[in-house]
Amino acid sequence: MRTAPAGSASGRRGATAGRPADNFAVPANLTPPYHDAQERFKAASSHDEKLQALREMIALLPKHKGTEKLFADLKKRLAKLEGEVEHAAHGGRHADPGHVKSEGAGQWVLLGGPNSGKSSLLAALTHAHPGIGEYPFTTRAPLPGMMSFEDVQVQLVDTPAVATGHTEPYLTNLAHNADGVLLVLDVTADDGEESARLLVDLLERARVWPRGRPLPADAPPFLAVRPVIALGNKCDQDDGTFAEIAREAIGRDLPFHAVSALSGEGLEELRPLLYRTLRRLRVYAKEPGKKPDLAAPFILPEGATVNQLAGRVHKDVAAALRFARIWGHAKFDGQQVDRHHVLSDRDVVELHA
Repeated sequence: MRTAPAGSASGRRGATAGRPADNFAVPANLTPPYHDAQERFKAASSHDEKLQALREMIALLPKHKGTEKLFADLKKRLAKLEGEVEHAAHGGRHADPGHVKSEGAGQWVLLGGPNSGKSSLLAALTHAHPGIGEYPFTTRAPLPGMMSFEDVQVQLVDTPAVATGHTEPYLTNLAHNADGVLLVLDVTADDGEESARLLVDLLERARVWPRGRPLPADAPPFLAVRPVIALGNKCDQDDGTFAEIAREAIGRDLPFHAVSALSGEGLEELRPLLYRTLRRLRVYAKEPGKKPDLAAPFILPEGATVNQLAGRVHKDVAAALRFARIWGHAKFDGQQVDRHHVLSDRDVVELHA
C-alpha cells in the first residue's frame, strides 16, 4: 500500500485521527523481508511475538535520512513493549506465558517431545519441582529452575512438549531469546527421528542458528547464533544403538551428550558443560585493604574488561576508575592494570578510583 503524501487530504486525515496501533507510515523503498516482519507484527497476538517482529524490522530497516523518523518510531514501540514485559515479569498482569526472565549465569531452554524427560532432567539438575507423569503433555507452561555449578547458578527452563499439532506458538520466542537451547531426545522412543525433525524445524522457525555451524552467506541480521546441545536421555535403557540413530537424526554437527535423568548418568559431566558453553567469567571484586567476597562472583561475558566490571559494580565507580590490581591470571599477584585489561575466569580485582 502506497503512503499518501503529507499534504494530501488522506495524509491530513491520518495525522489528525492518528494511526492504528500496529500500522506504520513507511518509506516506499523497504525490502520484502521488512514488509514480511511488519505483517507478522500486525498479526501477532502476544508481546513476545510482537517483540521478535519489531526487532527484525529494526534490523532490516535501511539506515538513512529518509528512515530516521520510522527508526525512532520503531525504537519507541520496542521500548514500550519491553517495559510491559518487564512489568509483567514483576507481578503485573497480562504476562506472556513464553517470557521467562533470565537469571544467574545464563538461561538454557529445554525443548523436547512428549515424555522425552525434560521435566525429569530439570528435577534432577535443579531444586525445581515440575509435574512429572507417564502421560504426554504433563508440562503446561514454562518452568525455570536453577542448576548449581561450583559457585554459580545456571537457569534451566522446562517447556511444554514439541509435537505435531501440539506445539505452543510462544516456544519460538522463548528459544530465540535464550542464551542456549537443549534438545532433549528420548533414545528409547520409536518416533525418535520424527521428534528430532520437529525440534530442528522449531529452531528454524525460532531463527536460532547453532553456534559452530558455518553461517550462510545470506544470513539475515536477526538470526540468533546460540549454543545448541542435543541430550540423548534414557541412555541407561539403550545399548547405544538408538542413541546413534537419534544423533544422526538431530545432526552430527551438533554436540550430543548421553544422559539419564533416572540413573543420573552423564549429569555431573553436563553441569560444567552447560556453564562453560555459555562463555562466562567469574570475577571477584575486592576493596583495598579488604578480603574479596569469594561467595558472590560477578558474572561477565568472555573478553570482558576491568571497565566492564567497574560498570557492574556501579556507574560512578566506572566513571572515576584510575586503575585496578589483579590476582589470579596476572603476571604477578597485585599487578596494576588499566581499565582496558581483559579479565580471566576467577580473577580477583581490586578497583581504585
